[in-house]
Parts: sequence; structure tokens; C-alpha cells
Amino acid sequence: MMQMPDAKSPLKIGTRGSPLALAQAHETRARLMAAHGLPEEAFEIVVIKTTGDDRGMIAADTALKEVGNKGLFTKEIEDAMSAGRIDLAVHSMKDMPTEQPPGLILNCYLPREDERDAFVCLNHASLGELPQGAVVGTSSLRRAAQLRYRRPDLQVVGFRGNVQTRLRKLKDGVAEATFLAMAGLRRMNMADVATAPIAPEDMLPAVAQGAIGIERRIDDARAEALLAPIHDVPTAQRLACERAYLAALDGSCETPIAGLARIEGDTLWLRGEILRPDGSEAISGEGRAPISDGAELGRNLAQQLLSQAPTGFFDWR
Repeated sequence: MMQMPDAKSPLKIGTRGSPLALAQAHETRARLMAAHGLPEEAFEIVVIKTTGDDRGMIAADTALKEVGNKGLFTKEIEDAMSAGRIDLAVHSMKDMPTEQPPGLILNCYLPREDERDAFVCLNHASLGELPQGAVVGTSSLRRAAQLRYRRPDLQVVGFRGNVQTRLRKLKDGVAEATFLAMAGLRRMNMADVATAPIAPEDMLPAVAQGAIGIERRIDDARAEALLAPIHDVPTAQRLACERAYLAALDGSCETPIAGLARIEGDTLWLRGEILRPDGSEAISGEGRAPISDGAELGRNLAQQLLSQAPTGFFDWR
């Protein structure tokens, strides 16, 4: 019989220390408590500082592409799990590389939240209402490229920090508008911060945006059994498609890639977009396939987009 965690031997849940990361870890703990009838003391949330959290190393206006890739927010947490210091790791899936380190597996997903981007502005109701030449702040290469492509008249500047920091920058006039993920705002009970959500038809989100993944050691049978009841199959089906698409594109923080899969009955509908980093060109496409063929659909759409992209498409002009 599996030994259940308790106050003396709690299950250790690793996470970054940002308000959003902690909200996601608390949601994971709450779901585990409910699924197994366990008290809060049976779980310990362990905060681990990652390279991406080191404000001394990364200036607030520095784009993430300039300092590394998606591993910025995962390496130290995964090292702690490989060393046995934590049992689970809770991740925002849009930050996750498409491959895990040896000995680790990521195959548990919580129900996906709102995958849309949020337009945040103190003076204008939508992106379309921003005046010509307005300054927009973002640290996302994907959002910056999409902005430059759709509104080449705007000025895009580097813009990092938590929600409170970004709102303060807007009030201080550093930028006229910025973008956040609707999912993060909802998880922190701050959905009212969004001036308006942006429809995927207007701005396709990052791959896996709005999804939480829980990583564990492959040989940890207890963690596997504890996670099984909280795993959301539809989210896993959508992410299998999206992450196969991303892997085939060799996506990282250095490449502007957007993608979103949705389930329609027994079919997956995948939309994708790749852009030049300077926003001068975008290539988009879509496809449908049975849910069981989701990964193949993702790879096929990636190849379709790449076949239309000239050599050096992801290089800055």
C-alpha cells in the first residue's frame, strides 16, 4: 500500500517564488488535498530561486532572449528534484522546454485556464485605439513581433516585472500599454487588471499559455499515484499537439512562435503562426485531425509553416 504524505513526511512541491508561481503551487496543493482527503500539513511548498528570477542578473527592461531560453525558469527547480530535495515541480507550461532532463517526466496537467493575452492600458480600451507612435512595453519576443506586424507604427520597449511593477510603470508613463496572460490574472484574482482580453483571431497566444504542468521523477511511484486523480486529459491532449508543433519548430524564447489547439468533438483544431523577430513578416496556418493524432498534427503544421519560410526567417534583419 502506498504511504500517504503527512505532517512528518510531507510531499514537497517545488515552485518559483513569484506571486503567480505561488498561486499555481497553492492550486496544485488544494487539488491534491481534495483528491486524497489530506490536510494542508501533508504538503510543503518549497520556493526555489531560478536564474530567471535573479533581478540582479537580468535588468527589468531586458528581453529574455538576450539572457537565455526557456530553461531560465526551470533548471534550478529540476536540479532540486533530481537531487531529491523536492518531489514535484509546478510549472507554467509556456515556460517549459519541450524535452525534460533525464530521469524526469512531465505528464500531469491541471485544467487549462483562459489562454488569451490581456491588453492592459490605463487610457485606451483596445490595441486598435492606441494612437500612432504609442509606446507599448513587453518582454515577450512573440508579443513584440506580433505588435510590430499588426501595428508597425507603435514603439515597442522592453518591459519586465510582476503585475504590480508593470502597472506602476504604466502610471509613471514608461509605456502606454502592456500585455499579460489572462490565465495568470485569473489565478491571482486580478482579472479586473485586464482592460480587455485579446481574441486568438487577433493575437494568437504562446504555445501552452494558461496551462500548469506538474513534473516528477520517473521512478517516483508515489508521486505518480498521487497526481493521477488531478490530471486533466483534455488539457493533455491539447498540449500534446501544441508542444509537438513547438518542438518541430525548435521553439525557444529566441523565436516568435504562437500556437493554439482546441478540441471540437473528437477533433483537434490547431492554429499556428511564426514571425520574423522584427515583425516584418508573419506566416500562419491551421489544421484539423483526430485527437489521437494530435502530435502528428502539430508536427505537420510546423513543417507547413517552415516550408513557406525563407532561410534565416527567425534572424533579425
